[in-house]
Amino acid sequence: MKPRRLARMVALQTLFEVDLTKHDVAMVLRERLLAQPLPEQSEVFARHIVQGALQHRDTLDTIIQRIAPEWPLDQMAPVDRNILRLAALEL
Repeated sequence: MKPRRLARMVALQTLFEVDLTKHDVAMVLRERLLAQPLPEQSEVFARHIVQGALQHRDTLDTIIQRIAPEWPLDQMAPVDRNILRLAALEL
């Protein structure tokens, strides 16, 4: 699997856990990176998209709600919600 794809998987797993459990982001990301070591550039990318998704979460959620008003975010499956956040961030 390509390193950027692995970085996205680590980021998604991190965001999913934080979204569901409210665990500390740094701790969760550190654990994910221990479980799935990445090349340095990919680790930087994973950290960047996790931080970006959390920092801009309200804006990303507003965009997602505008595009898919029939799917309230709080009723969406957590994995779907976080995939959409990552996708919107990268766009």
